[in-house]
Amino acid sequence: MLTISQIEIINRLHFDNPWWETGCIELRYQDYPRRFYFASFFKLVKESSINRAAVLMGPRRVGKTVMVYHVVDKLLKEGVEAKQILYVSLETPLYTGLSLEKIVNLFQSEFNHKRHDGLFIIFDEIQYLAGWEVHLKSLVDSYPTYKFIATGSAAAALKLKSRESGAGRFTDFLLPPLTFAEYLAFIGKVEDLIVQNEWQEDDWIAKNIHELNKEFINYLNFGGYPEAVFSNLVKHDSARYIKSDIIDKVLLRDLPSLYGISDVQELNKLFTTIAYNTGNEISLDSLSKSSGVSKNTIKKYIEYLEAAFLIKIVNRVDFSSKTFKRATTFKVYLTNPSMRAALFGPVDDDHLAMGALTETAIFSQWSHSDTIDNLHYARWNTGEVDIVWLNFATQKPAWCVEVKWSDQPCSDSRLLKGVISYAKNNGINRIRVTTKTILKTGTFDDVEIKFQPSATYAYILGANILNEKALEKRITKLSAE
Repeated sequence: MLTISQIEIINRLHFDNPWWETGCIELRYQDYPRRFYFASFFKLVKESSINRAAVLMGPRRVGKTVMVYHVVDKLLKEGVEAKQILYVSLETPLYTGLSLEKIVNLFQSEFNHKRHDGLFIIFDEIQYLAGWEVHLKSLVDSYPTYKFIATGSAAAALKLKSRESGAGRFTDFLLPPLTFAEYLAFIGKVEDLIVQNEWQEDDWIAKNIHELNKEFINYLNFGGYPEAVFSNLVKHDSARYIKSDIIDKVLLRDLPSLYGISDVQELNKLFTTIAYNTGNEISLDSLSKSSGVSKNTIKKYIEYLEAAFLIKIVNRVDFSSKTFKRATTFKVYLTNPSMRAALFGPVDDDHLAMGALTETAIFSQWSHSDTIDNLHYARWNTGEVDIVWLNFATQKPAWCVEVKWSDQPCSDSRLLKGVISYAKNNGINRIRVTTKTILKTGTFDDVEIKFQPSATYAYILGANILNEKALEKRITKLSAE
């Protein structure tokens, strides 16, 4: 039996790291726009005061590999020697069976690097190496002057939650699908459609709400993935692209191989059921009946789907904002509304799913916020509220938002009875209600209401959450003010 030679491996390393010869990354990556998250991630890469690997996590096709190429580009432009930067995609068959340390040793040997040199080493799609967290922690401990960067699509989230093997040695960074603010920036329409409120720094107003809504619907259908935004071929067949290249690969390959799932059709049926009901309250009982999967299996699968960044579970509070010790009902949101369109067809302005997808899109803007777990929804016998931000320290809600894809609540206060009664019961004086096109403020039953178009609110959330100052303030001010 033939074995892969060391020369072949070295040749492949040279192929994957063209800057060793050219001094720059490939032109196609240079031309690709940077995600708004890039500056924050690059700071993490350059952080040298603590000895930790930077682990870039996120679903498939959101731009993790492109982002690490942009890291390489900026390092080169800042004067880092090209041969001090190594990029390795562990998805490449040639590297199968190689340990991380063996790859590092080959890199050291090729350029005579010393143990205390300042190297940057990138392992792309690290979850394809079994026990990767143990190997990476060992390297971080052994080479404190090297900066290790890893990316992962599926296993990373589940394994990093425990922090057992990588305790104190990994810093994770989530790269979610495109926010609506990024989407508008990528297509070059921010200046045409959005203007900053001259009286409030963190607020924006639609120049033309009808045109903004058109782009918001495009965002719901395909706008969460950078490649879909820039490729006309992908854009016009986004359902095939998203389903075959993103959803199917995760459901049929990644999750079964990583977690030993034998019945992939069962997993696929469950995900399809969840995707169809994104933004709606569901229960384990109802999921079990509709999908034909046992409740215990559903619990496992939901954990796996969340680890693969396909869904996010949101828990319920009651009328007094008390959480439930035993959660029998909950909401499940797709992390990217485009996945629903890929499975069930694109939506338009009047589609029955617009309400649930608008709520899904607004919720997905919070994906990079470190306060996302504070988000709940309220439901009781006579009413509900879509989004509630719960202060864990006080167990009190700081603010709440009711999401609508309709202007009717602006003229019919009966539609706001639930959110107003909840606000009054919990000491909230101001609430936000999203609309289809109307921007205005009003007061009902001593509660101040800010009516704001859903598309504008989605833009504001994405823009502010991605703003560095807002991140430092942990963005708790994104209330109904």
